[in-house]
Amino acid sequence: MAKFDFDLFVIGGGSGGVRAARVTAGLGQKVGLAEGSRMGGTCVIRGCVPKKLYVYASRFVEDFELAPSFGWTLGEPRFDWRTLVAHKNAEITRLEGLYRRGAESAGVQVFSEYAGLEDAHTIRLASGATVTADKILIATGGRPQRDLMGAPGAEYCDVSDDAFDWEELPKRLIVTGGGYIALEFAHIFHAFGVDTTVIVRKPKVLRGFDEDMRDALHSSMERRGIKVLTERLLTAVDKEGDHLIACTTAGERLAADKILLAWGRTPNTGGLGLEKAGVVTAKNGRIDVDGYSRTAVENIYAIGDVTERLSLTPVAIHEAMCFVKTAFQDTPTRPDHALVPTAVFTTPEIGTVGMSEERALEHGHAIDVYKSTFRPMRTVLAGTGDRMVMKLVVEQKTDTVLGCHIFGPDAAEIVQIVAVAMKMGATKAQFDATLALHPSIAEELVTMRTKSYSKDA
Repeated sequence: MAKFDFDLFVIGGGSGGVRAARVTAGLGQKVGLAEGSRMGGTCVIRGCVPKKLYVYASRFVEDFELAPSFGWTLGEPRFDWRTLVAHKNAEITRLEGLYRRGAESAGVQVFSEYAGLEDAHTIRLASGATVTADKILIATGGRPQRDLMGAPGAEYCDVSDDAFDWEELPKRLIVTGGGYIALEFAHIFHAFGVDTTVIVRKPKVLRGFDEDMRDALHSSMERRGIKVLTERLLTAVDKEGDHLIACTTAGERLAADKILLAWGRTPNTGGLGLEKAGVVTAKNGRIDVDGYSRTAVENIYAIGDVTERLSLTPVAIHEAMCFVKTAFQDTPTRPDHALVPTAVFTTPEIGTVGMSEERALEHGHAIDVYKSTFRPMRTVLAGTGDRMVMKLVVEQKTDTVLGCHIFGPDAAEIVQIVAVAMKMGATKAQFDATLALHPSIAEELVTMRTKSYSKDA
């Protein structure tokens, strides 16, 4: 008789958890998975996927503006928010079904309820039933912070989870935060005709990104009419009649119909009973793991946003595959968090992989920087729009490309392919030796022959 009910039990049905469960079941192991919300997790249900659909919707505004320069005469465009929400809901429902069917067809037993730990091998389901497992994987992700950093009035505000399904568009919106989630939503709603203000506590948006990318995006937002108020915090949010008042550290009282809190996200570990099993967490709930995603308890692992190593969906999936190799294929494998490409889906967007100029210098590299700024062909006839910025950070000693940063149309698509070359250790000489594809935006990466400047660590 089996010692445990399951060889593996996964708590969390997001991208990482489902991948780990499905692949492990495919190896012939008995696998259970509990998800109390909707299969697919943040990315599919209330994150990357619906966000990107809204980004696509918002970019039609620029298409309409450029159409006359190409000879098109258009009628007055009209946007219907509720139609977009309905179509988004249909798509995520379809994807949710694919996630569930994929897991179940692989042999995973899915429990549509929340779960927590009773001890290192026992899981208690919300229904009150308990099951046991040899190994347990925590993949519960993160959740948006619903607070004002101690200031009163958070109950009047919304977070990203709410914004996807507002019954109607606000006329005035305040977005708090300078990270990619805040800026993406600011661009989306501004394009839909919402008077949008962004409040940032730092001097610039996008802390941690390359300075040229930060400057380019900040300038673009102001040019487009998105108001960016820097070096401020909210001190309170009050409700006056049918609108809200945001009070700031600069003494302002800003009126809005909606206030979207996008300060950041928190590991989703509340109520999991981790302390009962001896799993160590940080003050904010982050689960501490070693290089192989193992917690302080030998048979319990954690992957994805709940560990706060690198909060990106493809990273969670990669960590899931490494977990399977480590725990069930006798091949201990550490997740590789180097050279992970990422994007900020503003308009224009940012695509980046590798080190920023500042990070390269912090790591002791003497660098050469190649940078080009130009107007993309798509907007040249209209003579409007943002200028493209493309940048390569190159190590002087080895000629290795340490970082690639792009601001402009299709930046994410370009950077994904650049990441392949950089993962192979490509040098600037190899970029230069690659023939250009003309006319294209991406060709600039292989034609930037003149060094912009050099810096020593």
